[in-house]
Amino acid sequence: MPMLFQRFAMLFASALATLAICAPAFSSTEPDDLPDIGSPAQAMLTLEDERQIGRMIVRGLRDSDQILEDPEVSEYIQSIGSRLSSQANNGNQKFTFFTVRDNTINAFALPGGFIGVNSGLLLETKNESELAGVLAHEIAHVTQRHIARSLAAQSRSSLVSTAAMLAAILVGAAVGGGDAAMAGMAAAQSLAIQQQISFTRANETEADRVGLGILAHSGFDPNGMPAFFETLSRRAGSSELNIPEMLRSHPVTSTRIAETKERAQQLDVHPSPDSPSYALTRERMRVLSTPPGVDPREYYNAVIVSDTDATSAQIYGKGLALMTAGQPEKAVPIFQRLRDSDPTVMQYHTALGQAQLQAGESKQSLATLARARDLFPRNVSVTVRYAESLMQVGDAKRAHEILLDLFNVVAPTPEQAKLTALAANAAGDVADSYFYMSEYHLMSGDLPLAMNQLQLALAVPHLSSVQRARFQARLEEVQDAMPKRGMRRASTGSQRPQRATPY
Repeated sequence: MPMLFQRFAMLFASALATLAICAPAFSSTEPDDLPDIGSPAQAMLTLEDERQIGRMIVRGLRDSDQILEDPEVSEYIQSIGSRLSSQANNGNQKFTFFTVRDNTINAFALPGGFIGVNSGLLLETKNESELAGVLAHEIAHVTQRHIARSLAAQSRSSLVSTAAMLAAILVGAAVGGGDAAMAGMAAAQSLAIQQQISFTRANETEADRVGLGILAHSGFDPNGMPAFFETLSRRAGSSELNIPEMLRSHPVTSTRIAETKERAQQLDVHPSPDSPSYALTRERMRVLSTPPGVDPREYYNAVIVSDTDATSAQIYGKGLALMTAGQPEKAVPIFQRLRDSDPTVMQYHTALGQAQLQAGESKQSLATLARARDLFPRNVSVTVRYAESLMQVGDAKRAHEILLDLFNVVAPTPEQAKLTALAANAAGDVADSYFYMSEYHLMSGDLPLAMNQLQLALAVPHLSSVQRARFQARLEEVQDAMPKRGMRRASTGSQRPQRATPY
């Protein structure tokens, strides 16, 4: 991404993240009644527009290496998020969940249903319901359209100027940056400052209430939400420097804790126990988020006196720490014991396959991951790890085949699309590699680069008729979407019709 556009995307990410979650103190008069979230917010910012802005922000985070691209962690966070969002009673809203390389305690909702979770937050939770409580709260910010509603709350003159700024942003996103994007930067900054004053605590109260309902209907313990609020409150301490980032954007008072506790107790829920993946993902995140220069083995040397007294998750983390420290041969027997003791846990298989590959045991790695693929067909983490091993031993064609099989059944993440493109290119399927890279750029909201990749795909000699038709249809779809980005009729307050997008 051009440096100019990257700067814009990151700046606007900061501005809109502030819009989404800040909450100065005054309370709603009727917290039990859902407010009217109809036409004003929709006229201000459509769901399609929010999705485009959200993709642009996430692209900036990804380009600056802020997003943790780990199949096992991503799959777990997405699975918890999907379980919750399926109970959100908003079929028109898409959700994407991702983790951020940041050890501060925070989570945030972006326009378009993109929800980020900092690594520090996951490590601070004590159980799966606390993590789910945070995600449910952020999901409620999205379903209640707090960002769009905050914009619609402005005066009529401010609505017009804000709509013009949004139009510039959306046009800039479509054409790849430039003057239109730069023109929106100062406006985005000013808007963020103003919204810090006008965005009310009623939105936080509403997100708590709606989030508790989502949490309960999803089979989690609703007490996880107030329990985590209490953790945040204790962590704040007496010094401003110790206040967790999430408390700055989501102020927690004793009244708020008491209200969520009371609401949670009124919900008749028999929560499911924590999944094994929760504890394993925490340990995986602990190792992956270890600061540079710190040896993750030191933590496990301190907490594990003997393997017989340690939890399976701690032993799993110890094995990951050994791999990170360049000792995969010591990790192999650890993961073998874990897998043999409970072969139903997917993470043990993928960790063993990774360790064997790093230890130079490529045949054993392929056998481990092939067996895992039989046990967990079309599992994202297993397929990705198996494809990585296949590519490492030079069997890119087979890697391309299994990734394509997954790609056609399970919606891929941008990183999975990129890996499929790399496998296709290594296998000599150049045209398909361009096509998958176009999908990567579409998922990131970069339409010009997507068009470029499709044009390169069409220029490859000896395309089949099916390939040519497929590439051409996708190119026309992208071309049709580009000039329509950001075209609004804000002066009349009318809502432009929804149009199909290539995402």
